[in-house]
Amino acid sequence: MIVAASLAMMLAAAPSADAVGNGRKEFAKCLSSQVQPSLDKKLTAGDFQAAIKKACADKEAAFRAAIVAQDKADKMSDSAANADADDQISEYVDKITSEYEESSRPS
Repeated sequence: MIVAASLAMMLAAAPSADAVGNGRKEFAKCLSSQVQPSLDKKLTAGDFQAAIKKACADKEAAFRAAIVAQDKADKMSDSAANADADDQISEYVDKITSEYEESSRPS
């Protein structure tokens, strides 16, 4: 499946030995696991986003906490660390939503 392949490429870039890498991997895996059930239910893109937000909230929180902790360890300010976490999470959500929309279009 196209969605799984592109997420796998994103995961390949993630180091698996650290908290950020593990958080990224688990968050991406959770997002990916929501695609087919949502396609089966024929959810709109907005409903899909709501579904992944709910289903992956714990993985998102762990990923966010890992990013913020790493950024703060690297001497970033609280606001910069949180902005970085927001950006990284948004990137994953936007990518999976875009792929969901492509997959849900009639052939």
